[in-house]
Amino acid sequence: MLGYEHQKRALDILVALGLMVLFLPIWFVVPILIYVDSGWPVLFRHKRVGKNGKEFFLYKFRSMVHDADEILHKRDKALLEKFKNGDWKLENDPRITKLGKVLRSLTIDEFPQLFNVLRGEMSMVGPRAYVRKELDEQAKKYPDTKEYISKILSVKPGISGPWQTSGRNEVPFVQRAKMDAKYADNHSIWNDLKILIKTPQAMISKW
Repeated sequence: MLGYEHQKRALDILVALGLMVLFLPIWFVVPILIYVDSGWPVLFRHKRVGKNGKEFFLYKFRSMVHDADEILHKRDKALLEKFKNGDWKLENDPRITKLGKVLRSLTIDEFPQLFNVLRGEMSMVGPRAYVRKELDEQAKKYPDTKEYISKILSVKPGISGPWQTSGRNEVPFVQRAKMDAKYADNHSIWNDLKILIKTPQAMISKW
């Protein structure tokens, strides 16, 4: 019988390929809409921390203006402060385009992460894929989370996960990290399947 890691990898590949085929029109329509709305590029890539601390580029359909990172980190200090105080999240982020708001509300912006799954950098289920700087700064701000972060980085990050499907998407970092660490400690193929089954309902609840 296959071990958990092999079962999980097989599940990842089957689900990722199945979703790509099921939502095939999205791969043609969404890039055209993004290009018409705000030009190139239609994809956005961002460096994230994966299993064992190895960094990789996470892909999304672009839902923000072209210079979103520069606006946040170089031009608008007040926005950056608000971003950090909100545990690295922004409510009513002014950098999101009108089309981007729609893509995010339907979770369509995250579809390109299926390629990260096929490449073995991510899983369908796992902890959030964090930015290195976020982990470093949050560990300083909340020293008790260092143990959680260590556990989080022991597994692959996921497109979906325990806190995304808990109905508590806006939970503070400490609680989010604790939930992700608990998943890393108690992962199983049945737990992954339960989270996958809950994911569509969690997506619909955001509409």
